[in-house]
Amino acid sequence: MKLRINGHIRAKLAAKNPPVTEEDIAQCFANRSGAFLIDDRESNLTNPFTRWFISETDYGLCLKICFIPYATGLEIKTAYAPNDEEIRIYTKYGEKK
Repeated sequence: MKLRINGHIRAKLAAKNPPVTEEDIAQCFANRSGAFLIDDRESNLTNPFTRWFISETDYGLCLKICFIPYATGLEIKTAYAPNDEEIRIYTKYGEKK
């Protein structure tokens, strides 16, 4: 599936500490073992719904990846190190049992 990252998002990812690259995001998709969760908070509603998951890169960097699926690919909304609450939610609802 093709990853689409617009210039504004790409700049935000590059400014993170550590910077997040397209390769990091692709590795997280490849290494994902849990489900995609839907962000249904009113302030974040998109059409189609934004999905998210937590996974690690090949070198162990844990990232939360948020994206919108389209027929032609996946639009990346953001990617960053998840906080404790996001990890708790993903562990409870996203990880395969």
